[in-house]
Amino acid sequence: MAAIAHADKGSIFLLDIHGHIEAAILTRQDADPLSHAHLLDTVLDRGLAGWVRQHRQVGWIRDTADDPRWLHLPDQPYVARSALSVPILHGDNLLGLLTLLHSQPDWFEAATIPALEATANHIGLVLDNARLYSTLERYSRALDNELAKGRRMQVNFLPSQLPAAPGWDIAVQFQPARELSGDFYDLFALPGDRLGIAIADVCDKGAGAALFMGLFRSLIRIFSGQTALAGLTLNSPTANAPTTDSPLEAVRLTNDYVARNHGDLVMFATLFFGVLDPATGKLAYVSGGHEPVLILSPTGKIRAELSSTGPIVGALPEAEFDIGRATLAPGETLFGYTDGVPEARAPDGQFLGREVLLNILAGRIGTASELLARVAARTIAHAGGRAQSDDITLVALRRLPSP
Repeated sequence: MAAIAHADKGSIFLLDIHGHIEAAILTRQDADPLSHAHLLDTVLDRGLAGWVRQHRQVGWIRDTADDPRWLHLPDQPYVARSALSVPILHGDNLLGLLTLLHSQPDWFEAATIPALEATANHIGLVLDNARLYSTLERYSRALDNELAKGRRMQVNFLPSQLPAAPGWDIAVQFQPARELSGDFYDLFALPGDRLGIAIADVCDKGAGAALFMGLFRSLIRIFSGQTALAGLTLNSPTANAPTTDSPLEAVRLTNDYVARNHGDLVMFATLFFGVLDPATGKLAYVSGGHEPVLILSPTGKIRAELSSTGPIVGALPEAEFDIGRATLAPGETLFGYTDGVPEARAPDGQFLGREVLLNILAGRIGTASELLARVAARTIAHAGGRAQSDDITLVALRRLPSP
């Protein structure tokens, strides 16, 4: 730049959004760049730089000795007699100043100005893109930090430790597709030495689904704790009635609360909620549109499918749900999952599918953890390196064989 105009010195000073110098590039360095920046800061209002900043146009001084725009500073080792300053603009924003100096008067020619303006315009475009990228990067980092916080908070919603149930082997696997998940599982103690079992999949993904995941999980805990589960009679002929002694009440209250208070958001979930008596293996459950929870024999054969007993949860107030009942014999396993397993996609777009899942389950079941590890490994292998498209949640409760 300085060589083209045969200038003694050239400089580019970049300004921040407040008009202060934030960077300096010098062709010849009589002092350090920060010292030069400090000197230019003193003339931004009164000198040539101040005139260019105010008028947003080229400042051309043929002789600094008789031009009032030039501010003479004492004790400077270099005395400029010719000066040419070009604003670096992007739209109406002044991003910096490009300046050339020479010790002889009337040095620069008019033919030099278009080339300098073109250079300044190019620099302005580059600077604007760089600042936009920097802004996006800051926003991206801030968003990543917020998502990480949300992820930690969401993990705190899940049980930090699985409840102990004598005579049972319990395991879970939770693999979100993104930072925030709409899947959740929950296992918690209830009155009368019962065990609450929840597995659900909130519609959609991301922050909204994660917020509703926390809401559904909390409501199930609250409403099941309010019911008289200690008096639950799993073989009662009135178990289908919406009484306060069944999981039916917890799901019904959760459904009505979400539908009435947040129906405009159209957020719902498929939900399996069961109450298990570990001593007898008896299970009372409600399944709101969820994937069938399976009861597996010790050799992995499907002995029973616990299909839906009602619609999805949270879509319509006063939706009708029924209660289902089952009993797990010693050696049998209760296996629940979300649709991220059968809907896992291979690179060619083919779903894993239900039949493949059943083939994975077939075979002797050693421990609950081994069963879930087998399912997870085969699901990941089916994806063949493809990014996980949906959350995967697996739950297994295996009733230990009798001594």
